[in-house]
Amino acid sequence: MARMVWSLLLLLLLPPLFLTGIQDRRKGGHKVIREPCEHHEECQSRCCVTNNLSPQRFCTPKTFFLQCLSWTKPNGYSCQDHSECHSECCVRSSQVPMQFCTSKTVFLQCVPWRKPNGEFCRSHSQCWSQCCLHVPQISAFRCSARNGILAQCLPLS
Repeated sequence: MARMVWSLLLLLLLPPLFLTGIQDRRKGGHKVIREPCEHHEECQSRCCVTNNLSPQRFCTPKTFFLQCLSWTKPNGYSCQDHSECHSECCVRSSQVPMQFCTSKTVFLQCVPWRKPNGEFCRSHSQCWSQCCLHVPQISAFRCSARNGILAQCLPLS
């Protein structure tokens, strides 16, 4: 009989202890790390960001410098803007019109792919040589090698 009384008391006390544990974990109703969220204010860390390719946002810890950083795409992933990439470099990497996250150069420049000599072009910036010249025989512009003593973009005579 005494054992049954203790069991009933334990069952009656267990749910409040369990709920208290959840409230302590949530620190006054705020969500903890890895819980889904929509706004920074929902999280104990005050940091609600995406942490992978999915659009779902989660509570995450702030960085050592108390910044709240979203996940960014690694090199090779398609992108539309520099801010989407971990390298902060989103450019065309071939003749394919899509842009991809790529590494910056040794000089921390974000250099897009450019067309080789002989390809059709509309402006100097499209060419690797930075030289887009009108070719009268075919009535079109093509990427051309720089020429002359100072390696300038001069029309061929």
